Amino acid sequence: MKPNQIHCQNCEQPFDDSFQFCPHCGQKANDELTIGVLFYNTISNYFSFDARFFKSFIPLMFKPGYLPKEFIKGKRLMYLHPAQMYLFISVVFFFIFSFTVREQVSDLNNNFLEIFDKDGTVVLDSLQTRKRDSLKHINDSIARKEVSNALKKNKFITGMSDKEIDSITNQENLYKRKDDFFGIDESQIDSLISVNASDKDIYIAMGLEEDDGWLTRKIYTQLLKFYKAKDAGNILSRFYDTIPIALFFVLPIFALILKLFYFIRGRYAHHLVFSFYYFSFIFTVLSIIFGINLIYEIPDWIDFVITLSCFIYFFIAIKRFYRQGWFLSFVKTSLVTMFFFPVVLISTISIMAFAFLFY
Repeated sequence: MKPNQIHCQNCEQPFDDSFQFCPHCGQKANDELTIGVLFYNTISNYFSFDARFFKSFIPLMFKPGYLPKEFIKGKRLMYLHPAQMYLFISVVFFFIFSFTVREQVSDLNNNFLEIFDKDGTVVLDSLQTRKRDSLKHINDSIARKEVSNALKKNKFITGMSDKEIDSITNQENLYKRKDDFFGIDESQIDSLISVNASDKDIYIAMGLEEDDGWLTRKIYTQLLKFYKAKDAGNILSRFYDTIPIALFFVLPIFALILKLFYFIRGRYAHHLVFSFYYFSFIFTVLSIIFGINLIYEIPDWIDFVITLSCFIYFFIAIKRFYRQGWFLSFVKTSLVTMFFFPVVLISTISIMAFAFLFY
């Protein structure tokens, strides 16, 4: 008896109804969508959270260099794909780290509130303010007198008359001390804000020129925004939010540095596999550290030892994956670390600038 033909719901190709899976695309026949199926497909498709993850986790943590070496050999289905492992572990890390970020953002904003009041001016007792103004007036008078005496003693050099000297020392802004905010007079900004001046007028008072470019204008915009709100916590939050994006550029650069030191040891893709697994290890270690710190604060020296373990792990992984001697592997590990450090530094500065410009 000839079996009946049904059509696949995915690829619409016909096949025998006795098959449990479509022979053309592999989708399960008559796969009814339930909540269980929905979440199982989501997890398996995007994170591959199956037996391969658990089979890969132990070698990742305790057998440096083993997973990339096995993957290069061709064991692609036995262990979790390096990019999938990196994606899953990085998501877990940034989820755990988000709790620390919230605390840091809150603490930073509270510290700013303690220094500045809601109008952005420094909170001082009125008595202290009067005392400070009196001292400034006395110091200003002394400074003017000293300048006047010095100029009069050197009249034979400068050729200045007493009238010219007096005009200089009596200038209103001589030795006038200003409260600076990135080189901008705070009192002037406060005055303009108090009379509801437009942002355009405040930018001009801050020093913005009409022919300044987009970047300069953006900096002035963000400076004024920060001065008004004193929301340093939001800048920090944007900084942390940008890190995952930056890592997609930093990780390939790390693999490129490995390629430069091991030029004849495989293709660039091989070094990229190694980098994915190594960064997965780093994020796993950091997830453990931050996870424990949320419950119990680990002493700083233990954090340092755990962080140092990342270098030791890297050294052993280099030795096993590239199959070179211990001494040469240690030298190259140190050099790769040294070459990669400026990349991290430049990336950090770039992220900070991006966070300030677009928070």
